[in-house]
Amino acid sequence: MPLNQWGLIVGWACDTANVYDSVFHPLIEQVCDNSNACDLSRRHSTMIVLGDTHFHAQEGDPDNLKICLRGEWNVRMLVETVLSMLTTVCHIKKLAHRVWEYFQAHLGFAMAAFNLLVQWDGLHANEDGFVPLSIAEFSL
Repeated sequence: MPLNQWGLIVGWACDTANVYDSVFHPLIEQVCDNSNACDLSRRHSTMIVLGDTHFHAQEGDPDNLKICLRGEWNVRMLVETVLSMLTTVCHIKKLAHRVWEYFQAHLGFAMAAFNLLVQWDGLHANEDGFVPLSIAEFSL
């Protein structure tokens, strides 16, 4: 689930728990400006994707994938914050669909709802440039 600099979801994919995380490399490559050659020297226009060591493939990681060891790149906590909000408000951990397509549709609607709800009152940065995200007021 790649997030942009404001914490909005810009793409997502899912698969079963028995697949290796490198199956998500096509999603990571989608957020690279130029799919043929992602030039990381232009950081202002290139999205980097931070992943743990499970995203590393034996051959050919995407150029914009940055593998982080434990404690590195603490901005990864933004992803954990978004997942926590989705769990609390949208009850993501309590999905029980019998058909895979229904499960995927439910996740897609949850991601779209998240993006709408965090922008409900606008994305206002504080004096440090941090944009606080919250969907707690929509919890039922």
